[in-house]
Amino acid sequence: MRRLADLRETVSTWRKVEKDSASFDEMLELAEGDKSFQVNLEQEVARFADALNKLEVEVAFQGPFDNRSAIVSFHAGAGGTESQDWAEMLMRMILRWAERRGFQTTILDLNAGEEAGIKSAQIEVKGKYAYGYLKSEKGTHRLVRLSPFDADHARHTSFALVEVMPEAEGDVDVKVNPNDLRIDIFHSGGKGGQNVQKVATAVRIVHIPTGTTVSVQNERSQRQNKEAAMTILMSRLMQLELAKRAEEQAQIKGEYVPAEFGNRIRSYVLHPYKQVKDHRTDYETSNAEAVLDGDLDGFMTAYLRSRIGAS
Repeated sequence: MRRLADLRETVSTWRKVEKDSASFDEMLELAEGDKSFQVNLEQEVARFADALNKLEVEVAFQGPFDNRSAIVSFHAGAGGTESQDWAEMLMRMILRWAERRGFQTTILDLNAGEEAGIKSAQIEVKGKYAYGYLKSEKGTHRLVRLSPFDADHARHTSFALVEVMPEAEGDVDVKVNPNDLRIDIFHSGGKGGQNVQKVATAVRIVHIPTGTTVSVQNERSQRQNKEAAMTILMSRLMQLELAKRAEEQAQIKGEYVPAEFGNRIRSYVLHPYKQVKDHRTDYETSNAEAVLDGDLDGFMTAYLRSRIGAS
């Protein structure tokens, strides 16, 4: 039913574009000799062009899971506090982008660093095409800046990995035998309040056949942590299957590149100059502060349009 509703909305949107496009011929005739009408017509054309550009981007959402919500994971690279702080900056960047889009976000798990930042975290981003957009962020992100944690204020280079998975839809995508799961309950080790520390609320689920392990300790109740862990596990198992298929296709096409630390997709330079550059599309901007505050649409659009060209 959700798929049907999405298709109806898509058809309705394109029918409106078709109708608006056809009406411009009539409007042009009416605008002849009427300057005030011409101004209104130019404004309408500008709005129409903007709407058409957005629809052009959505044409790139050809994947079977592009219209789904997403699970986004962040992992600090080598470098201790510096990289952990960078991983937290990336998480904030994605959360701010999602907020601008009106998407709903939930922090499913967070493993805080000792001094600052995060060692790892996983968030859920709910909204139409959340995965379709966010898959452009999958890979290693590199930061160059003057370190706020270095007494000498020296320049440091940090790395963090972003993984993006489509959210699984229960048994529709992945079938899991309960006998294949080992569920452990333990005390939370991170920050979470008095109740979380005293009561065993953290949950670890191991999928024995694949060895996939998911731990969640961010919520206050054991039930909430178990639900979050199962959400992540189902998406990870689906991702394993997708990666397996992609690898098989790569043997023919030679295109598949996994999201791992050797795969740098974007560089953020804050010193000695300011620049953010995507190494896959060559799209770049000098407004690094805006990008770190969630202004990612330019990078996402460039990536999606490059995929249209690739296909």
